[in-house]
Amino acid sequence: MALSPAQFYDHALAAADAERRLPLARMTGWDVSPFEPDGLRVAPLRRPVLPEPARQGEDPADCTSCDRLDEGIWFDDHWRLTCIPGAGVPLVLMLHPREHFDLADLPDELAAELGVLTTHLARHIQALPHIARAHVHRIGDGGAHLHVWFFARPEGQAQLYGSWLTIWDDLLPAYPADVSQADAAIVAQALIASYGGRRSAT
Repeated sequence: MALSPAQFYDHALAAADAERRLPLARMTGWDVSPFEPDGLRVAPLRRPVLPEPARQGEDPADCTSCDRLDEGIWFDDHWRLTCIPGAGVPLVLMLHPREHFDLADLPDELAAELGVLTTHLARHIQALPHIARAHVHRIGDGGAHLHVWFFARPEGQAQLYGSWLTIWDDLLPAYPADVSQADAAIVAQALIASYGGRRSAT
């Protein structure tokens, strides 16, 4: 039987110290961790918050993603692609459906398109010079409008492998904006050639 929120909290708390701090994650011992374990502390475990607070855009009338349907570097009738400024890795893109859907309520036709688009985007990101891998993430705790992240991992930076990449992105200085924007334009143009769609009119 699944643990209730209170049971989950109590279960986790049993592994914590007197200050409700869990032991350091196994991931902090990985050689790709951006943190040295010495001096690192886990934040105290907080009690569950129920009901959970609403995410941004739970009501489509208040959705900022829906307000930005004309913003992006690539569009088709169902999707838009944006470039996230100020990233530490060479390129961070985000794919959004043009209609207000989250992943769990995405119609099957759009879900199929999402799979094909994800493959095309990963292929075009990885074709950029000095990019080894495209990492793809969907989290969804902050916003109710589906947004899928694409992070370009720079070639040769083995310390940026795997699930720590998004943390490294936050720690690294901002990548040169002109290079990132030029790479985003290359990806958008390649997507038009391989999948269809169009660039922004502005």
